[in-house]
Amino acid sequence: MVKPIVYGAIGGGAAVTVAVIVLFAFHPTQQYALNVEPRTEMVMGVGNVVRVYVQNTGSSPLTNVKIDYGTTSDVLPVLNSGEKQMLSPPAGTKMVTVTNDQGITVTKPISDSM
Repeated sequence: MVKPIVYGAIGGGAAVTVAVIVLFAFHPTQQYALNVEPRTEMVMGVGNVVRVYVQNTGSSPLTNVKIDYGTTSDVLPVLNSGEKQMLSPPAGTKMVTVTNDQGITVTKPISDSM
């Protein structure tokens, strides 16, 4: 009587293990992907501060990531997979455009109010 329960538990555990491996092995991750998030944050003693967060959400490094604020720009030579950088645009910046060597372009408006 105990043997069928044991075999069922082993079979169920094996099925779950195979399902997890298949999900991780075939999970579609883009090779090159970029997330750009401009935010206005309250900083104690300073007030509202505009920041731009740039994150590599792909599986491969991004190179020559240029963050263009219109009048000035920042450059990140390499942004590794999963890496997130915080940048401070000049006061009065209304738009940010981020480009890289892999052909990604992201343009976002910057709001200076919370």
